[in-house]
Amino acid sequence: MLQCIFLLSDSGEVMLEKQLTGQRVDRSICVWFWEQAISQGDSSKLQPVIASPTHYLFQILREGITFLACTQVEMPPLMGIEFLCRVADVLTDYLGSLNEDLIKDNFVIVYELLDEMIDNGFPLTTEPNILREMIAPPNLVNKMLSVVTGNSSNMSDTLPGATSSCIPWRTTDPKYAHNEVYVDLVEEMDTIINRDGVLVKCEIYGEVQS
Repeated sequence: MLQCIFLLSDSGEVMLEKQLTGQRVDRSICVWFWEQAISQGDSSKLQPVIASPTHYLFQILREGITFLACTQVEMPPLMGIEFLCRVADVLTDYLGSLNEDLIKDNFVIVYELLDEMIDNGFPLTTEPNILREMIAPPNLVNKMLSVVTGNSSNMSDTLPGATSSCIPWRTTDPKYAHNEVYVDLVEEMDTIINRDGVLVKCEIYGEVQS
């Protein structure tokens, strides 16, 4: 169970803080982490899992942005690292790339995404196609509407149907222009013909190839 997620810039500044449980994690843990990064000379050389005096830390580095998660309980380390990787992938998909300015300019969307992706410290909705139905990606029209209406939220009022689907990565209710399936039918024929040209035996084998 993760307790908190921090997004750090390449200078160690905390750009975003998301508390996930009732046990608040102080920002001093980021100071301790950054001191460890400086002591290594390069934050990319740090291990993905670090034990601090008070917390277990999971960290990944993407495009100069450090994704840092904290917990005080034992948990599968790969789950924490994989979740951070998924967060980074989703943000890249939404924002086009990752950098300090983009995250600050789209702070509300990043926060809303984290709200949907993790619940009480446990990963919840991480499929990009479901998240896109729940939270509209940033664009010029949405920004203009938020200025006019004063509503900065991009949350949808309805829950996507794919959230209860057995195939969450598949788009809900796909519609195709043509309901056609093309296949190749490969046939082989073995025959035996006597010297008078009369068919003695014939066997045909077929195989459908998509």
